[in-house]
Amino acid sequence: MMASGQRREGAVASAVCFKVSLQVKVDEVNRMRNTEVAASARRRGVEALVTGRNSQALQSPRREPVYDRLASGYDGAMKPLERWFLARLRATTLGEIPAGARILEIGAGTGLNFPHYPKDTRGVASELSGAMIEIAQGKEKPRGVYLVRSSAEYLPFPDELFDAAVATLVFCSVESPSRAFAELRRVVRPGGIVSLLEHVRPENLLFGPAFDALSRLTVALFDDHFNRRTAEEARRAGLHIVRVESHFFGIVQRIVCRV
Repeated sequence: MMASGQRREGAVASAVCFKVSLQVKVDEVNRMRNTEVAASARRRGVEALVTGRNSQALQSPRREPVYDRLASGYDGAMKPLERWFLARLRATTLGEIPAGARILEIGAGTGLNFPHYPKDTRGVASELSGAMIEIAQGKEKPRGVYLVRSSAEYLPFPDELFDAAVATLVFCSVESPSRAFAELRRVVRPGGIVSLLEHVRPENLLFGPAFDALSRLTVALFDDHFNRRTAEEARRAGLHIVRVESHFFGIVQRIVCRV
């Protein structure tokens, strides 16, 4: 009984320490907004916000994230695909994360992955779009997961803070995949898992060129690249590719990496 109590106390202490360290880091970023350092950070597109209606965040001079205008209809548009195959693949992607790991989700969007988080999950769900975060705030998630507004390319976290990271349908729309993968390598401890679910350029001789052409339209409309080779990007960034599973005629891949 004493050992069990000590374990519970240790878990509580760990959760408290994590929340405090996270808040301190975000507060530090927010304090920069009235300094020359803040101007430099804004130029780099750094945004961090532990969500809350009265919270403040660094604002980037770039245009508002395109998904701000898509947020209200996003869940409805995704619903048929979720029922068809995406929900199952999301669950499998989150299932790669070891039990008890402190996790980071980048591009959490409207929180469609929240139902697939293990109940004891601790960590951060980050998202650049403020409008999507507003929707995610209203969804149930594990108590140990905190919503943070952040660009995938400039994460406001210390080195090696997380045990694992997850992203679903994110690397198609980040401005710089190489920079985002470099950040994941920085904030996830060595040996940690990075589990991805992404739509990619299919290798099929017919589909591949078709997706190259389609990508010109989708990038113009909503910054979505339909012809990225995400597993290769991860490999070039220095992640070790453990496994790649292709689904839906090679258009969708589950990519499991190790830092």
